[in-house]
This record gives sequence, structure tokens and C-alpha cells, in this order.
Amino acid sequence: MSTKQLKILGLAGEYRPTSKSGMLVNAALKVAEASGAEVVFWDLNERPLPLVGEEGCWSHPNVAAFQELLTECDAFFLCSPEYHGTMSGVMKNTMDWMYDKHVGGKVFGLMSTLGGVTNANTLNHMRIALRWLHGWPVPEQLAIGHVKEAFDEDGNLKDEQLQERLNNLVNAVLAASTKLSA
Repeated sequence: MSTKQLKILGLAGEYRPTSKSGMLVNAALKVAEASGAEVVFWDLNERPLPLVGEEGCWSHPNVAAFQELLTECDAFFLCSPEYHGTMSGVMKNTMDWMYDKHVGGKVFGLMSTLGGVTNANTLNHMRIALRWLHGWPVPEQLAIGHVKEAFDEDGNLKDEQLQERLNNLVNAVLAASTKLSA
């Protein structure tokens, strides 16, 4: 019996894959790729999405490419920094370009980064938005507080327990995606 190779898209609520949220998304994608998934990171620095409602936004080529990629993917990893108790404006705008026809019925793994203590505000807010899009966030989630100290110089998580939680999140996304795409 052959199994379908899952295609996973990583989205960070900051510009640059070297941002802390970008680093965490890429760490998740690395684990997923090691498990056999095809992975893609959407780099908002290289391919920015216009603000929803901005003049010409509805026909922007990056929007069309983004929405096509959403449709092609089986699952998603989202990570946003927490700003003022919620997701970043960048993450919200990225999510505003998603519609049920692109992501409905698909699996999401949610992560957040915080400069201070860990909490779940951003994760809860992303979960609410995804519910309106008919997405399926897995119960496992990861918030990393004091994020400036969380990664080593090679971009790996320093804390083994955090890495284990990231592995569990990725495995949950892969398992749920496999079940839903069967």
C-alpha cells in the first residue's frame, strides 16, 4: 500500500526566515521533512502579501501564488510572535488571505514566540480564526517564552524538552493529515 506524500506549508508572522518565528517554523518543517513530507516555507520578505483592502491587492500576483499554494498543501505550520497579547499584524494579514476553499478541512500546527513569559493568547487567537476557516488545529501547540535565548547559533532549540514538544506537535500534524487525506 502506498501512502501519499504530504505537502506542508510553513508560515511565520514575521518577515524573514531568520526571525524567531521563522526559525521555529523552519525547525518544524525540518522535522516534517525528515519524516518524509514535502515542505515549503513562504518567505514574506521575498514574496510579501499586500494588506487586505489595499488598492490592487485582489489582483496581486503574490496573492494568487499564495492561494494556489494553500490549495495544494495538506497541512500548515503557523508561528506568530505575540505582540500586545495577540498575533502579529503580519500573521493576521497572512491569515486574512486564506479562505475555506483553500484551507478548509486541513490540519494546522500552531506555535508562538514571546519575549517574556509563556502564555497561550496568540495560540488561542489563531485557533479562533482557523475555526472560521474550517481548519483543524491539532491539540498540541507550542509557545516559547524568552525566545531570544531559545535557539543556539545554528538555529536549533537549546532546550531538549522544547524540542520534544516540537517533535510531538509535528507528529500530531502529520498523523492527522494522513488520516484526513486517506
